[in-house]
Amino acid sequence: MGVDFHLKFYAPNRPEAERIAKAAYARVEELNGIFSDYDPGSELSRLGRAPVGESIAVSPELFDILQRAQVLARDTRGAFDVTAGPSVRFWRQARKRGQMPRVEELQAAQKRVGYQQLSLNAVNRTVSLRAANLQLDLGGIAKGYAVDEAMAVLKGNGIARAYVAADSDLLTSGPPPDKVGWKIELRNVDEFGNLYPRTVFLKHVALSTSGDTEQFVEINGRRYSHIVDPRTGIGLTSRIQATVMAADSVVADSHATAVCVLGKQAGLQFADRRQLQSLVLELAGDRPQVTPSRAWKVWE
Repeated sequence: MGVDFHLKFYAPNRPEAERIAKAAYARVEELNGIFSDYDPGSELSRLGRAPVGESIAVSPELFDILQRAQVLARDTRGAFDVTAGPSVRFWRQARKRGQMPRVEELQAAQKRVGYQQLSLNAVNRTVSLRAANLQLDLGGIAKGYAVDEAMAVLKGNGIARAYVAADSDLLTSGPPPDKVGWKIELRNVDEFGNLYPRTVFLKHVALSTSGDTEQFVEINGRRYSHIVDPRTGIGLTSRIQATVMAADSVVADSHATAVCVLGKQAGLQFADRRQLQSLVLELAGDRPQVTPSRAWKVWE
């Protein structure tokens, strides 16, 4: 999935720890073979090449993640959309060249984007395409799904105190011995607008961060993020970062992406409607600002 996975957990002895870690990493590798949009032989890639209108039976994992993605796509009116692969790939090339894409090229890519292009049948666990050669991209949800599955392997092997992370997505179970939680640092802003790392201690919760504050390209004096808005096919320019806490990582991962793409105002409204714990960091103005959703808790 293009990122390293990290496990921290407490086991009875080293041989057991190594056996369990190997099982967890094997599960992540198995999911990569299903979800990867880089591997032309992955199940996801093969699905995108299926004939239009044909019902394709897919694995439980692929159906589950697509079903979750489609629900979020409808809830955000396309701000989260796993069919955005053509625009994502197109924008990657534009970033590499340091040039804005031509309008006609962008329009051609956008014609192949739209969550309505996927039709799911939950009874038969099949997926059918409404357009040819869809390029599906699970970048905003697959890491979270894999983090959850890695933690499930740990719990299935009797591990009660663990931390699983993949890039900016992490999930915790019980805390380390004699600790209140796993030590995590969040970017925060003090009363003077200075950024500083705020330490929180988490247990039995997932945390994910998405944003356009780190990876970007500057074209004609304007910063464009590596994160693409599926509705426009263009990298974000809002310079915000969204952090979401949830019971599981797949929700935290996908919803952090959705809040970021929606932008501060619409993103926080979305979070409030769903009683979602979200924190939005803005860097575009004169002074950085942090705004929590109504459900955000004070984590110490």
